Amino acid sequence: MTTENKTYPYKQKIVTFGGGTGQFYLLSGLRELNFPPFITAVAGIWDSGGSSGRLRTEHGLLPQGDIRRCALALIEDEGQRRVAQRLFDDRLEEFENPLKGHSLGNLIGSRLDYIYHGIDRGTDALRDFLRISAHILPASLSDLQLIGRTQKGIAIEGETNIDLRRKREDFDPHDKILRIYFNTRPDPNPRVTQAIAQADKIIFAPGDLYTSILPHLLIPGVQEAIVSSRAKLIFILNLMTKEGETDFFKASDHLKALLFYLEDCGRIDFMIASTNHHHSEVIEYYKQWGQEPVQIDEDECKKLSPNLKIVRADLARYMRKEHLLRHDPQKLASTILRVDKS
Repeated sequence: MTTENKTYPYKQKIVTFGGGTGQFYLLSGLRELNFPPFITAVAGIWDSGGSSGRLRTEHGLLPQGDIRRCALALIEDEGQRRVAQRLFDDRLEEFENPLKGHSLGNLIGSRLDYIYHGIDRGTDALRDFLRISAHILPASLSDLQLIGRTQKGIAIEGETNIDLRRKREDFDPHDKILRIYFNTRPDPNPRVTQAIAQADKIIFAPGDLYTSILPHLLIPGVQEAIVSSRAKLIFILNLMTKEGETDFFKASDHLKALLFYLEDCGRIDFMIASTNHHHSEVIEYYKQWGQEPVQIDEDECKKLSPNLKIVRADLARYMRKEHLLRHDPQKLASTILRVDKS
């Protein structure tokens, strides 16, 4: 069922920033409840691992991973979405040639970028191909390498290396990431700031704080546009800490990092936090990977951002077969869409 024959309970102009599975689940919920043409997903283009990383290093192509995930989340027809997810996530494992291991969706996206002469026009073509009425915008139009620097002065180059720094021999969970930056000045996408100016709500999706969320604020014009926007600004707190990025972080630590790059302690209107009491087996499973539930230290958060409203709701779901704890898409989207109506 598409926008042509479906009634949506909400018609709010929404812009999301994020990456990976966090933005995927957020967009999946918004797609069902909010009028899709009013949704704009801003996708990061600094992925350096897997199929996207190979396309960058071997062929000089901008990474497609986050664009692909946004597209798959926003396909409106259920049957088409089901087929596209299997097709686009296929890794061509049976091929014994340079295609082996590549996501077919990444290859299609990269080829559209080549045919249409740019990642912005290629992404629009992908939307047309999949009949997506929501908007997907690459955050920047140029190749970017993300760099993280720790408190001890260790520089880590590449989004994937930051994401997986827990595997380094010199990894120290107490040596926190001090700052992130790009190796070159990003070429901003003007359509992103235009969408921000027209938005009713701007959302920082759940996801890896230093590699999926904060880098968006390094793009010239984005931080300024968000601060000057009249839109409600919403920050979705992660369910769990991330080893190598947010070890030992409480809610206030996440908020402090975001405010540093936002440069305005009064700009965030809402923080949405899940209050589910997870079963002990879930907690024990995640402890194997150095992760623990993010504690909501509300008093400290209010000290950092006095006007902040913290919205608590049961938003987490445990996917038992996959052993994954994720935000429930519809509950999360419903909370966001109702957040300033109560």
